[in-house]
Amino acid sequence: MKKVEEKKKSGAPMLIIGGVLVAVLVIGWYMIGSAKTTVNSNANRAANTANAAKTPAVPLNVPAGATPPNLAGSPTALVTVEEFADFQCGSCAAAHPTMNEIKSMYGSRIKFIFRNYPLAIPQHAKSYDAAVAAEAAGLQGKFWDMQNQLFTNQQAWTANPNYKQIWNEYAQKIGLDMSRFASDTAGIAAKGRVDADIARGKGLNVNSTPTVYINGVSVPYTEMKVNSLKTIIDAELAKGTAPATVAPTANTSK
Repeated sequence: MKKVEEKKKSGAPMLIIGGVLVAVLVIGWYMIGSAKTTVNSNANRAANTANAAKTPAVPLNVPAGATPPNLAGSPTALVTVEEFADFQCGSCAAAHPTMNEIKSMYGSRIKFIFRNYPLAIPQHAKSYDAAVAAEAAGLQGKFWDMQNQLFTNQQAWTANPNYKQIWNEYAQKIGLDMSRFASDTAGIAAKGRVDADIARGKGLNVNSTPTVYINGVSVPYTEMKVNSLKTIIDAELAKGTAPATVAPTANTSK
């Protein structure tokens, strides 16, 4: 009996030592796992911070443009269509009938704003003066009439070295006071309105024409068709409320 008891006593320390070793291993694995989790968490937090810093912010304090703007439709409409265009831009002239159809189709249900955005490139050397001529006509309440003349007859005056004389003919055709038209095209009021629109376009990073925004969201050039624009406008009208802001937030037009 004594021998059996001695064997039992001699085995007990080994069990205790084994248990301690298992506990140490478990604690070690737990500490290693916790350290990895902490490292991964810190890495993820750093990555998220870096990504947030790279996210482009919505443009703030964008210039208002010419005030009041060249507006068709209703100033209180729930849907705002804002076009930036260049009178020497072939794509703008091509889009002109579409924009006219949209204005006619929706009338007072939309607020259509035209912004002068003459591109500062050699091929469009006459576009700034054309915008000034349109604004000078606007000072006599005939902006849309002159805008239509300039886009409809774009190829004729663009190719003619006496283009300003042609503009005078357009001015006479739409019934402007020619003496005042000459004065206004040389004055600061019309040029100031063009410059204000340019400043707004630059503030929005507009880099091509035509660029169109509907309630602040840019429309790709490929979608500047009556049916496509109608789909977008109808969806905005269906919302029944104006957006919190209609300041354009992006430009994806090409």
